[in-house]
Amino acid sequence: MSSQFLSALQEAANMFAFLAIELTLLFLGVSYLVGVLQEYIPPQKIQNILASKNGKGYVWAAFLGAITPFCSCSTIPFLKGLLRANAGFGTMMVFLFSSPLLNPIIIGLFVVTFGVGVAVYYFSLALVVSVAAGFILERLGFERFVKAQAYVVPSANSCGENKIVLPPINKWQKIWQSTWADFRGALPFLLIGISLGSMIYGFMPSEFISQYASQDNAFAIPVAAVIGIPLYIRAEAVIPLSAALLDKGMDLGAIMALIIGSAGASLTEVILLKSLFKNQMIIAFLVVVLSMAILSGVILNAVS
Repeated sequence: MSSQFLSALQEAANMFAFLAIELTLLFLGVSYLVGVLQEYIPPQKIQNILASKNGKGYVWAAFLGAITPFCSCSTIPFLKGLLRANAGFGTMMVFLFSSPLLNPIIIGLFVVTFGVGVAVYYFSLALVVSVAAGFILERLGFERFVKAQAYVVPSANSCGENKIVLPPINKWQKIWQSTWADFRGALPFLLIGISLGSMIYGFMPSEFISQYASQDNAFAIPVAAVIGIPLYIRAEAVIPLSAALLDKGMDLGAIMALIIGSAGASLTEVILLKSLFKNQMIIAFLVVVLSMAILSGVILNAVS
């Protein structure tokens, strides 16, 4: 084996270990937090806050997404909580799109790396498209493509008819048992996504991305948007990587598309969403993120 191959394999293995630990802790932590919130905030109150009537729910959902420093994968447990609280479908979609794209970490890195102007442009476009997408998907009736089991709260004990009667447990243990049941259901999807993303991370050099998304390529922006989805990278890493690609000749519009594609619809997130949504909704989700990524790149190039 060549040293280059071994180095790429080592990078992939390191990324797998890092993502497996990080995403497991994130999933469990966020799931438990959602359970605690549901313990103290009645589902009816959440439903009222995020009700899509009169447009107020969309604003609240976008604001909630903007102030939560979640990556795309850790958004899923929170989304499960909203589904089980029967929140408005449109507002849930706004949260799904806005949460990974508008968190304070990625906005701050945008300011530092690309300047305030580009950061404001990114924030504004992602916010507007997220709200519009949630509104449109709800009006088109895409709620019917949510799987029925996504609304069901996992049972703490599902051992069959001959159940062993256990002593009463406190609310914290009950929340943990529900969290663990959620995690076990999502674990196969999580491992598949992490494995694929790690291999791509280790074996896809930045030179490849730069070559097929350079300024001379008329399809640079859509190519960058598509590449961004399987290239799962945390917000803390995708922007520094993008800055390096900018130095290699990748234009700013393509970089914007890459960032939105990577942060907005990582491969791991898409696989996790399969546990909640039917294929039609998955396709709609990808279309929205890709459209947002391409639109942002085209407009940025036109005005810059």
